[in-house]
Amino acid sequence: MAGETILIVEDNTIQREGLAVVLRQHGFSVLLAADGQKALELIDEAPPDVILLDMLIPDKHSDGWWFLQQRRQVPRLASVPILIITALRIASDEWATSLGAAGLIRKPCEVEPLVATIQQCLGCG
Repeated sequence: MAGETILIVEDNTIQREGLAVVLRQHGFSVLLAADGQKALELIDEAPPDVILLDMLIPDKHSDGWWFLQQRRQVPRLASVPILIITALRIASDEWATSLGAAGLIRKPCEVEPLVATIQQCLGCG
């Protein structure tokens, strides 16, 4: 798992930075983006190993739904697992997988389940 790259797409600076600190403490490399557009720009050269994607980003032209649509047009991202991170209480694992995600993580994120879910996506868990 050491050195695997996780892209965090989250508009809330505090949550984004908090997730980054936790993941770095667990040996991951971390890329940060405030929205889907910035995420695509960051991964233009090399895709990450896992993407943590917040769906509710204020700019509808670069929110989580927009990013998932764009992902379909970028072949190198097709195999990158996406974990949706959300505070939406109505969200479910079935909803996340119906959108093409590998799973769902509820906010606020608890460290051990977060890391375990990422490890599963990486085939380490």
